[in-house]
Amino acid sequence: MPEAKADLGLIGLAVMGQNLVLNMNDHGFTVAVFNRTVSKVDDFLNGQAKGTNIIGTHSIEEFAASLKRPRRAMLLVKAGQAVDDFIELLLPHLEPGDILIDGGNSNFHDTIRRTQYVESKGLLYIGTGVSGGEEGARHGPSIMPGGSPDAWPHVKAIFQAVSAKAVDSATGNTEACCDWVGENGAGHFVKMVHNGIEYGDMQLICEAYSLMQAAGMTAPEMSQVFAEWNRGELDSYLIEITRDILAKTDDETGKPLVDVILDTAGQKGTGKWTGITALDLGQPLTLIGEAVFARCLSAMKDERVAASTKLKGPKPRFSGDRAKFVEDIRQALYASKIVSYAQGYQLMAAAAEEFGWNLNYGGIALMWRGGCIIRSQFLGKIRDAYSKRKAPANLLLDPYFKSAVRKAQSGWRRTVQKAVKMGIPVPAFSSALSYYDGYRSERLPANLLQAQRDYFGAHTYERLDKPRGEFFHTNWTGTGGSTTASTYTA
Repeated sequence: MPEAKADLGLIGLAVMGQNLVLNMNDHGFTVAVFNRTVSKVDDFLNGQAKGTNIIGTHSIEEFAASLKRPRRAMLLVKAGQAVDDFIELLLPHLEPGDILIDGGNSNFHDTIRRTQYVESKGLLYIGTGVSGGEEGARHGPSIMPGGSPDAWPHVKAIFQAVSAKAVDSATGNTEACCDWVGENGAGHFVKMVHNGIEYGDMQLICEAYSLMQAAGMTAPEMSQVFAEWNRGELDSYLIEITRDILAKTDDETGKPLVDVILDTAGQKGTGKWTGITALDLGQPLTLIGEAVFARCLSAMKDERVAASTKLKGPKPRFSGDRAKFVEDIRQALYASKIVSYAQGYQLMAAAAEEFGWNLNYGGIALMWRGGCIIRSQFLGKIRDAYSKRKAPANLLLDPYFKSAVRKAQSGWRRTVQKAVKMGIPVPAFSSALSYYDGYRSERLPANLLQAQRDYFGAHTYERLDKPRGEFFHTNWTGTGGSTTASTYTA
């Protein structure tokens, strides 16, 4: 049997897999590759990988035999059953101390289960988020690994070499956008939250676009606005690509390409998982939830077209100073973005407590500074907030973000008001504002809600004039008796 030469093996030669392998090769690592459709291995070696040190293998046995010990085998295959199937195919060819790595968009609950299972076989497991799409995989993605802590030293050099790099504003040092996140499913959880925030950022940008459209702006004019925004506090990858998208002309019609694209959005599920997890953990992840639902509503194209002829409301007629309106939209976008990240970080804190993870929140912001889809200048401010000796309970309470929202608040409110008057849906802008107003409210109407629950279900309530933890029930009808429900959650 020939001597094992590969530093790492990768299974799954779709776009992400091929580009990540080429990235690793560029950084001096020898990579063995395998694909279920074996012909793709030869196509890759005779195509993009021609002249590289990449090793092609044509069976699981050959793949495993090509890896240096401890073997590092990475999967970049479709999330779900395919991951479990490949784990079972690989296990007979691995030995204690070898490392299995899932680099796909797996549900973090599956990663928790798989880590336990693989460790029970004497092996180590990593579930890692990889963000940045095709470009990121090729030139430097954001990588978010979690799983078996003992596995990290064996992959750290490879992962940090191929990841994106960003300047840590706290130290001025250039750091890899990759570090150990935590045990079992922590890496895939953080990637899931990243994707949820991505849903929110994209929806906010779309709402800004919709409002500018209503103000009579053309796509090239909007492109110029996004270009200007990208030079300020909104500097980010998504603002940058929106600038480019709005400047693109369709070859067939000569119109802006964006104007001929059907208004129905797809999704792969990570935003939905983020919302479900927030509900499970009792966290008000309202903006990301609305972003997911906005995609669902967009998919109902035929129903919306039919409803547009039957349901009446105000027509989007803009009047006023367009330049001032655009500035208000910018402020609304920035303030809402702060809320979105505040909610995402609250969700991470709740999950860390629930699953026993020790998450480095500032480090996560640094990992997102480069390579990934939500990379932005803004994340440096989050890194600063969580680098302080006493981190804020909520990002909105950090002095920088508190001041930023205060400055943007008037424009934010005017934007939502204008949208309502024109009949333009802005679910992300408005839900972010509602969350902000709810979070800053000393008193909410939940006292009435709890009275209703006690009335129909004897769920009990607490009193303002009594210590927390004492529960009371009222016999509201005079016939309800004194028996109460056994559970109470607030």
